[in-house]
Amino acid sequence: MTALTLSTAAATGLRADAVVVGVAKGAQGPVVAPGAEAVDKAFDGNLASVLETLGASGAEGEVTKLPAPSGFKAPVVLAVGLGGEPEKDEIFDADTLRRAAGAAARALAGAKKAAFALPIADAEDAGAIAEGVLLGAYSFDAYKEVASSGKNAKGPLAEAALLGGKPRDKAYKAEIERALALGEELNRARDLINTPPNDLNPESFAAVATAAAKEHGLKVQVLDVKALEKGGYGGILGVGAGSAAGPRLVKIAYSAGRGKKHLAFVGKGITYDSGGISLKPAGHNETMKCDMAGAAAVFAAVVTAARLKLDVNVTGWLALAENMPSGSATRPGDVLRMYSGKTVEVLNTDAEGRLVLADAIAKASEEKPDAIVDVATLTGAMVLALGSRTFGIMANDDAFRASIHEVAEESGEPSWPMPLPTHLRKGMDSPTADIANMGERMGGGLVAGLFLQEFVGEGITWAHLDIAGPAFNEGAPFGYTPKGGTGSAVRTLVRLAERTAAGDLG
Repeated sequence: MTALTLSTAAATGLRADAVVVGVAKGAQGPVVAPGAEAVDKAFDGNLASVLETLGASGAEGEVTKLPAPSGFKAPVVLAVGLGGEPEKDEIFDADTLRRAAGAAARALAGAKKAAFALPIADAEDAGAIAEGVLLGAYSFDAYKEVASSGKNAKGPLAEAALLGGKPRDKAYKAEIERALALGEELNRARDLINTPPNDLNPESFAAVATAAAKEHGLKVQVLDVKALEKGGYGGILGVGAGSAAGPRLVKIAYSAGRGKKHLAFVGKGITYDSGGISLKPAGHNETMKCDMAGAAAVFAAVVTAARLKLDVNVTGWLALAENMPSGSATRPGDVLRMYSGKTVEVLNTDAEGRLVLADAIAKASEEKPDAIVDVATLTGAMVLALGSRTFGIMANDDAFRASIHEVAEESGEPSWPMPLPTHLRKGMDSPTADIANMGERMGGGLVAGLFLQEFVGEGITWAHLDIAGPAFNEGAPFGYTPKGGTGSAVRTLVRLAERTAAGDLG
């Protein structure tokens, strides 16, 4: 993990491998952003024109390296694009800074130290830049020969000094500490998502959660197959029935004390999804190690809440199973008796996430939390609706849905409120059971939300985040987002917990 420091040193005098500056896209060409005044002065005020000569425009995420002028203790200046220049009297928003810092940190892989001279107007800006550095520097190399041998390996940026920060200021120090906790746990979630399914199954995931709980003083309970059978968790057991690796339900809880608000986060944790008997075709199963991204997000959020000592109780429920075909697997047409007592006719074994979530949501409801938020890579329909970078939000309370949308946007995670049209519920009527696990094909993401709503305890506020699009980036890295597991929804859940602790939400 990249080390972070706040520094009041001048960019020209700090020993580093590179100095990072921001450049915006102005009407007449690139414009040097605040924070880089000393660097621009060293170029005799011509840094923008030099960058333009090199082809830089200030477009978001654009990275341009150039030799530092004489007198610098760093050999390289790295200019990173911030996008459009703000209007007069306005400043760059936090996520613009976060994305720019991430792009720069990734471009500096292998460097020992970099000085970031990006615009910092307040402590929140420093926190955003720190967060961007930590997330952008991430790489997953555990299975590569260069990582194990150390030969020709380009590790992440080792240290980042944030210039313009205030090392003695409590607000600045708090933002850096928050960024470190959040960055470390979000990157651990990415590691889990990227781990191959032959090394991450329900049992090993539960072991990771148990170890983290011990490290951070959290309460943890793991229900194995025998305990799930005794408890009547038909959904989780039904999904895991075809695998040699048995399912688990993990409860991991952070307690701030009695009388505090209580949030329950529920995560879908399908460590590999073959589709089961309703087998996925080739081209659709190669990245299905990521189908546990919801559980990874919930796990990371609970541990982060504990590390930040938030004044709110947070319980995470990780519904873990591997969905495989075999002679013991659940078949289309089977009926499962869920933990809640409802029966579900399984029409498609590839609609398995809603089955494990239903049991976990019903169990979480017994504790009467102030709100339940489930997170899942649930439907391809949501990807078709919102694309690969935006998750959908559904809820049984419009105000809560709006609050989560606001929190997500504030955290830098694109999201969009989605409806739960009641007329789609009829499509899940079953002649055999209380409900089927499939309904109308059109609006499939909304149908899945309606199914989950059936298992929420009476009077409990609930929201569902379908992160199927942004959970796993199959394209090129961008901003602070790497290729592979992204850690989608972690920052939204943490921010929701922070705002709940502050009394901003109910």
